[in-house]
Amino acid sequence: MAEFEHTANFEYTANPARIVFGAGTLSRLPAEVRALGGTRALLLGTSARSTDRAADVLGPLLVARFDRAAMHTPVEVTEAALELLRANGIDCLVAVGGGSAIGLAKALALRTDLPQVVLPTTYAGSEVTAVLGQTEQGRKSTLASPGVLPETVVYDVELTLGLPVALSVTSGVNAMAHAVEALYAPQANPVTERLAVESITLLARALPRIVADPADVEARADALQGAWLAGTCLGSVGMGLHHKLCHTLGGSFGLPHAETHTVVLPHAMAYNASAAPAAMCLVARALGVTDAPRGLYDLIVRLGGPISLRELGLGRGDLSRVVELATAAPYPNPRPVTAEGLAALLTDAWNGCAPTPSGPPDLNPLTEEVVASFANTPDPRTRELLGDLVRTLHGYVGRNDLTQPEWQRAVEFLARTGQISTPTRQEFVLLSDVLGVSSAVDILTNSRTPDTTPSAVLGPFYVDGPPETPHGADLAAGLPGTPMFADITVTDIDGAPVADAVVDVWQANEDGFYDVQLPDLDGPVLRARFHTNALGKLTFAAILPAEYPIPEDGPVGQLLAAVGRHPYRAPHVHFMIAKPGYRTLVTQLFVRGGRYLDSDTVFGVKTGLIVDFPAHQGPAPDGRPGPWRSLDFTFRIAAG
Repeated sequence: MAEFEHTANFEYTANPARIVFGAGTLSRLPAEVRALGGTRALLLGTSARSTDRAADVLGPLLVARFDRAAMHTPVEVTEAALELLRANGIDCLVAVGGGSAIGLAKALALRTDLPQVVLPTTYAGSEVTAVLGQTEQGRKSTLASPGVLPETVVYDVELTLGLPVALSVTSGVNAMAHAVEALYAPQANPVTERLAVESITLLARALPRIVADPADVEARADALQGAWLAGTCLGSVGMGLHHKLCHTLGGSFGLPHAETHTVVLPHAMAYNASAAPAAMCLVARALGVTDAPRGLYDLIVRLGGPISLRELGLGRGDLSRVVELATAAPYPNPRPVTAEGLAALLTDAWNGCAPTPSGPPDLNPLTEEVVASFANTPDPRTRELLGDLVRTLHGYVGRNDLTQPEWQRAVEFLARTGQISTPTRQEFVLLSDVLGVSSAVDILTNSRTPDTTPSAVLGPFYVDGPPETPHGADLAAGLPGTPMFADITVTDIDGAPVADAVVDVWQANEDGFYDVQLPDLDGPVLRARFHTNALGKLTFAAILPAEYPIPEDGPVGQLLAAVGRHPYRAPHVHFMIAKPGYRTLVTQLFVRGGRYLDSDTVFGVKTGLIVDFPAHQGPAPDGRPGPWRSLDFTFRIAAG
């Protein structure tokens, strides 16, 4: 499934805020208050230990404290805090806690325009948004205003270590909700997409570790960072059905905020899945599952989170009223919101039913069972490679919802590839070449020594142990083609000659065939092994290499034809240079100006390997009449 179309038009608004992230950053609170011009701070929160710690750190900057912050920011609570604020000449707001404390700070800032320093102790994410939700007379309303955005956010990982596991789970899923809905919001853009995916990935990775060990500082840091990114998404785009439902359930029915988000999110995702398939694909990848709604529901179950509105205290008779309130005003959502559809969604959420998978079944249990079967592999590297290979293959099968006939065709293709392979025709090597795998491995293995000659793929036509050949020999043995005379030098990276290096050379004939492809030839042709002399030099004659097609009569050729790719390789000569104490160099030299340099079918061309083969008109070095070509090249190899 394609990700965000970067060519689409979009708008992005970044909400400015100062972020201080780390462990022990609470100690910087006084400096941050003073940086905003604060001298008389009002501390907002509850009677939690974190608020007490903040009070101690603030010292004389603390003038008043309000510990009655409440869920959904009731207006009457805000008015009580406002009276305390005015009575004490407050010039800065400090909030420590979750969405309740931070929401109260925003509500006060809206009414007073005072600066805010907030220290989140949960994963709500609201600290980096210009959004405020308030409840009055049983109705929760939401507004967006730059005036409620906190100026400074101090993230101290240590403040989250005491967050109970159950609240850590629901708070983390609450943050995920911001990221999920940002992926299909009308204002979605490349920035929020990447932030959202990273947020979901971090939270999905962190929450199981927090459940296993609540004191895991690294897991807490991942979760807090994921919440920050999720809140950034929430502050940049509008929200849809999920947030509308949760605001209705919290503001009108008093349901706990984070727990409600946790219960509703998988069902809201399932409702929108058919209308937002690209977003669901991104969420599924971030969660490491094949179906996003069901995968998230299963994760919540494994984490011990709530799964039903019934267990949160909502009566079944209230469902119709929820539908009525949630459909009273239009709001953006990928799938049109209907009373009938909403009633079905809420019924499932009330009962705690698992969402019906909208995609392929979850393969994770099978994948982990297979990976576990390698647990006793003696070699750790082999165990690691096999495990990752299984996860990659299973992920590919799941993401593409592979059918039995499709997999059967793939197996048959691989079988034909093996059946056609011989000691002189390596079809599997050819397959690796045309898929770019050979070049990828080559880059990883051989491209980390920039002072050496670049490497290139070995290719399928190398034969071990070519004939030992004296310098100056003609490898063409009378074959037609433009004569080419090579003068080769091998040095180390400092330019010192490398004597007695073994240099294997091989190339195709004028028609694009290697000797191993021509059974009627008597012995090797255009293939030899040399040893450099004391000056690191060797010479030989051959023919100017020409572009040629790779073998097209096998499965690989059929694959290229099926996808509309040409089979041609750019003209080149192969070299393999080896000597004990040096890294073996496998490479190719390409004819400058040759065809297919920009579309070599095995992706083997590198700029540093495109060289001149100058043309000459006079007699060749061996007396033959012109025209002829020359090749003068110095290979640099590295010790190792």
